[in-house]
Amino acid sequence: MSEKAPDCPEWLDRFRVEGPRMSVPPTFRPAPDARAAAVLILFGEGPDGPDILLTQRAATLNNHAGQPAFPGGRVDPEDDGPVSAALREAWEETGVEPSGVDVLCSLPELYLSRSEHRVTPVAGWWREPSEVAPGHPGEVAAVARVPIDHLVDPANRTMVRHPSGIRLGPAFHVGGMLVWGFTAALLTQVLDAGGWNRPWDTGRVEDLPQDVLNLSSRS
Repeated sequence: MSEKAPDCPEWLDRFRVEGPRMSVPPTFRPAPDARAAAVLILFGEGPDGPDILLTQRAATLNNHAGQPAFPGGRVDPEDDGPVSAALREAWEETGVEPSGVDVLCSLPELYLSRSEHRVTPVAGWWREPSEVAPGHPGEVAAVARVPIDHLVDPANRTMVRHPSGIRLGPAFHVGGMLVWGFTAALLTQVLDAGGWNRPWDTGRVEDLPQDVLNLSSRS
């Protein structure tokens, strides 16, 4: 499936230009032999303004159990590349109809070392929103449309650390979830690329909750 120039709102204009230029931190630079995967960063306009679709992974999964994430997964042989895979996975996991999504751009590949995948983030405009809900209950526990205003609210921003004292990066308290790890790092770059980020207290640091640690340690 090819990317196209969609008729989308002006608030996405800057992101469409800057997103593909995003820098890749050294820790996320892809390993050539890693398995190909894709995620969908889906922008929409909901009751509370511009938003982004997130899922919460099921607690029973082997990798990244219980973590908030963008819809996505491995690029299968029958997929026509990362764009096709991202749209298919979003439909399977949340019910997003691919026909209602206009592809904005693909972002630079990122390496997810925990599951040994090189991930292509695909950004889309939700031109015709469809009803969403968790797809396979063994993979997705929850689906949420998270307003960008909530993501950039300084009150919802924090840094997280392991109880050992190691800082793990930025996090968001949104949609009843603690969004951290790979998804939070990518979200931070997306917000920067779109020009939506607001100053926040990066000195605010929280320990990861014990239940999150328990899931993370067995993933």
